[in-house]
Amino acid sequence: MSVSTIGLTTSTADRKRRAGQRLILGLAGPSIQAEERELIRALQPAGFILFSRNVEEPAQVRELNRELRSLVGASTPALCSVDQEGGRVQRVKAPATVWPPMLWLGNVGRTTLSAAVGRAMALELRAMDFDLDYAPVADIHSNPQNPVIGDRSFGPTAQRVIEQMVPFFQAMQEEGMIACAKHFPGHGDTRTDSHLELPVVEEDPDRLMEREIAPFAAAVRAGIGMVMTAHVLYPAFDEEWPATMSSRILGGILRKKLGYSGVIVSDDLEMKAVRGRYPLDMQLQRATAATVDLFLCCKEPQLQHEAWECLIRLQEEDKVQDQLATDSFRRIQAMRERFLKDRPPPPDLSLLGCPAHQDLVMQIRAEGAV
Repeated sequence: MSVSTIGLTTSTADRKRRAGQRLILGLAGPSIQAEERELIRALQPAGFILFSRNVEEPAQVRELNRELRSLVGASTPALCSVDQEGGRVQRVKAPATVWPPMLWLGNVGRTTLSAAVGRAMALELRAMDFDLDYAPVADIHSNPQNPVIGDRSFGPTAQRVIEQMVPFFQAMQEEGMIACAKHFPGHGDTRTDSHLELPVVEEDPDRLMEREIAPFAAAVRAGIGMVMTAHVLYPAFDEEWPATMSSRILGGILRKKLGYSGVIVSDDLEMKAVRGRYPLDMQLQRATAATVDLFLCCKEPQLQHEAWECLIRLQEEDKVQDQLATDSFRRIQAMRERFLKDRPPPPDLSLLGCPAHQDLVMQIRAEGAV
């Protein structure tokens, strides 16, 4: 695979290809249904995301990922992804290692331990043929009443999050696992859950930059592979649009101010913060203008197909959207080349839940449990 050898033209076929390459699709269950197989072959998505509903046991996960990968063309190898943070967000459990919450790891406060956990988590995921983990959470545990972040964060201050998050994801990426810092520009200070409604963070811009955004700035400097957006409104930066749809926040702050040139992925388009609140074409148009590259469509086949058609139509109707889609395609391909090219073979499944990894769990529980 080479980015330079892939043609980037403006034919209908290429627009369809670029549209598919901006989607990460979810499945209904532990195997691929006939309708899903047909949709995947038509859309040729950038990749897939698995949830607990798709997981029976590690060998089945590995074979599912390999089957999904076989349905996508070799020039754009599928990114097989998962939310495996530890704690309450862990899609593959025993016999894989069941990791404690990252807040406990942050409480221990040893960078060597955080790196060891990131490395172990990456190796177990690679054994199951994953390429991308939507971790770490770069949000700060700044609001104890937050219903959705809490102990998913490494700590209550920007300094603690940065100190433990950076070695964690650098170790993951050293093992060939793409890491993703989420949820930009910070979901830690919300009082509501973006899965259910649109949260609002009422903070002044200096406070947001110094606290909530600081871990993301550190992640960018340290070479994070991907950044996920938050479906959250930040009136200090943009009074009208949530971060996923805000050029001021993503283009102005993440791209220009922080200097991030990598892949931006949206949070799930099925979340109530955006689903039904804004028309889909408006979401995709504004998010593309804000330089979002990939869109998570985690379950509904109708939404997946509708998003694909909308992304094609936006390219056909607007030269700016056509160029932005081309830019996204290039960034996604560059990420593939950075992380997937010349990786060593995945470890054996016997690594999952091994004594060395269980020892890491015991250390975290002994020193960091709350």
